Amino acid sequence: MNLFDTIRNTLVPIHKEGYIFVAAFFIASLILGYIAEPLFWVGLVLTLWCAYFFRDPERAVPQDDDLILSPADGRVSHVAMVVPPTELQLGSEPMLRISVFMNVFDCHINRSPVRGQVSRIEYRPGQFVNAELDKASDDNERNGLVIDTRHGKVGVVQIAGLVARRIVCWVKPTEPVNAGERFGLIRFGSRLDVFVPAGGQPRVSVGQRAIGGETVLAEFGSAKGPIISRRT
Repeated sequence: MNLFDTIRNTLVPIHKEGYIFVAAFFIASLILGYIAEPLFWVGLVLTLWCAYFFRDPERAVPQDDDLILSPADGRVSHVAMVVPPTELQLGSEPMLRISVFMNVFDCHINRSPVRGQVSRIEYRPGQFVNAELDKASDDNERNGLVIDTRHGKVGVVQIAGLVARRIVCWVKPTEPVNAGERFGLIRFGSRLDVFVPAGGQPRVSVGQRAIGGETVLAEFGSAKGPIISRRT
């Protein structure tokens, strides 16, 4: 492997959603530099952070329909039995909810936690309180997806945070999705809730770091052998 290949494999591509923001940060840096040279370097650091925020790395996604994968990079902030949001129409009984909180340094590409078909997408306006708080699930702006799977309906909710003011979702109802497939992002700092059907057992603990598309949040069944992965 030559130096060019090493550099290419080290650098993580930027998702196209971030191009306009990186360009805007850089132009702002040039303007600030024209006013005062030290401000250019401050702006350049922020431009590099913006590029880092919109990074879109490949992930080795386990190919197993009995697994619920993390939809994002971040810290597991809640693992509890909670009644799902009414707009998802998942019933009034508590379901296992696993929440992953993303800070402004985490990769914010959102990935499907399961393979299935999107049957419902519901957006709800709301507040922008700290997404780490439990009440953010009810009070904050959010976008919910329901994915039909072999184990039942899985709910995935994108929740805006204190800094995040824009939820992006690329999939539509009736579309099939694969586990680990990119379906959206949230700008800048936020949280995702995953509602697991009955029978799914948690495989993470509060405080644990999760990697989107790779970390197993919950599992159906047990005593499994090696899991096959693929890059996506």
